[in-house]
Amino acid sequence: MNTDPSIRPAVVSDLPAINDIYNFYVLNSTATYQEEPETLESRQAWFDRHGPVHPVTVAHVGDAVVGWASLSPYHPRSAYRRTVESSVYVDSSMHRRGMGQALMRDLISRARAAGHHTIIAGIDAEQAPSVALHESLGFARVAHLREVGFKFARWLDVIYMQLML
Repeated sequence: MNTDPSIRPAVVSDLPAINDIYNFYVLNSTATYQEEPETLESRQAWFDRHGPVHPVTVAHVGDAVVGWASLSPYHPRSAYRRTVESSVYVDSSMHRRGMGQALMRDLISRARAAGHHTIIAGIDAEQAPSVALHESLGFARVAHLREVGFKFARWLDVIYMQLML
């Protein structure tokens, strides 16, 4: 089976797959600091807040959604409007196959096309593959915040990375 992903804008019918991928990490990983699974209703509200300037994309292989990415506003104050925060999640069965890199390359291209100035990524310090992915795409480490998250009965550090567009 060909595992080269195709990337496209997400549609409403992708939301269950997006949510399933995300909730795996909620329950099993420090890739997100959310501790309770996301409901489909909350996922719909999240999706409704996105659009051309803050896209949500999916990677699919055949008919299966195998990953997703998004750009979200970094901060609600207007002076931050050209700064976005990225998210990328890949189905755990599809790791190390280039899905995350394909999603991020596409997201960076969409950020440039939308006129954004910089992308911020907040990454758990234990997520070495995610840090390496971002570094491979030109993101620089700009901050290391110690013990700002608490999940799975332990304190967690966050690394902030930034890509100037």
